[in-house]
Amino acid sequence: MTLRELFNLMDDPANATLVLSIFIIMPIAAILLGFIAKNEGHLSPWKYIYSGIIYIVSIPGIFAVTLNIYLFLFENQSVLDTNLYTQVLPILSMVVTLFIVKNNVDLGWIPGFNRLGGMIMMITSALAIMWFVDRTRIWMVSFLRFEYVLVIFLLLLVIIRFGWNRIMKTSP
Repeated sequence: MTLRELFNLMDDPANATLVLSIFIIMPIAAILLGFIAKNEGHLSPWKYIYSGIIYIVSIPGIFAVTLNIYLFLFENQSVLDTNLYTQVLPILSMVVTLFIVKNNVDLGWIPGFNRLGGMIMMITSALAIMWFVDRTRIWMVSFLRFEYVLVIFLLLLVIIRFGWNRIMKTSP
């Protein structure tokens, strides 16, 4: 199955209700969890439930953001051709759920949330590097092996990550 077939399957009216219900249930679950775990969201069972909710909405949301960036920058897709189920709904659900969770508990207490931010930054960096290489249209004939090109790419990501951490580091 390809991604196109998966997206077509999600657009099918029989499956659209399942997709809608998943992305609507998560913000509702965050609201209910906020009422149940009032002022206790940083404690042991609740912070792991919050973490699960965040990951359930963030992984499709991050995928949708990167898909949109790819389609708009590299494929030059029109905004009018945007698929609501695969390109808009996951992002909206992620933003609303993160806003609700942030109002209920400090995100610093949520396990793994800093890793999620790092993943977003790495994906953004990789897309920025690929977009820059694509737009400059530099053709390079080289005798470098592909493994060396991958090492150079990974080194660029590490340098970007190191620079990002230095920029975002708060002074005491």
